[in-house]
Amino acid sequence: MREILGRRRKLSLQRKARTALLNAALTYTEQWKWRVVPGVGYDRRGNRRAGGGSVCACLRPNCPVPGVHPLDPGLLAATRDPRMVRWWWTGHPDAPIVLATGDQVSAVSLPAEAGALALDAIERSGFRLGPVVATPTRHLFLVAPYSLAELGELLDSQDWVPTSLRYHGDGGYVALPPYSTGTGQLHWVREPVVESGDHAPWLPRIDTLVDALVRAGRTAPDGDRLTY
Repeated sequence: MREILGRRRKLSLQRKARTALLNAALTYTEQWKWRVVPGVGYDRRGNRRAGGGSVCACLRPNCPVPGVHPLDPGLLAATRDPRMVRWWWTGHPDAPIVLATGDQVSAVSLPAEAGALALDAIERSGFRLGPVVATPTRHLFLVAPYSLAELGELLDSQDWVPTSLRYHGDGGYVALPPYSTGTGQLHWVREPVVESGDHAPWLPRIDTLVDALVRAGRTAPDGDRLTY
């Protein structure tokens, strides 16, 4: 009996998680007009990576963003059409939600410890933060779209910019909550806020955050893998 109850509870939790994924994807697309695409997810055979963590379903041994990158369809298929979103997540109910950055929303990210320092410094300085996502290893700061020229000017004014600071603009992507990555949860550490009269959450300009992000990034080791 205990085993049956445990199985039922597990199935109930799975159904709730799948409903939460679909509802979130519909909010992002139908209400906020953000473009999304399903992520690849994890290998269901239960394989584990060396050092722990689930194996990406793409089966690349050194996948830099295991589980939370687009595969089929690719990023170019990202849409804000709720009918397509329902079709995708009906067929792949456990797929993570991947946001295509660049047109409605962009992002900047730091390793988790540095990201927490940046978040605290920005709020203490009086600058307003937009939505912030925590992954098991990084903090993602969602910002208004920026151009490469604008970003280049901002970074050129810095003495040194750590490579641990990553930019997710035109042609890029990030994963959004809710999702379990195999090593932990994606969750909002600062919830999106939709102001009266707006259809999407308020987003700060990157120039109001970049100084604090660069300073905090200098506390984190550089690296070439954007691991979630």
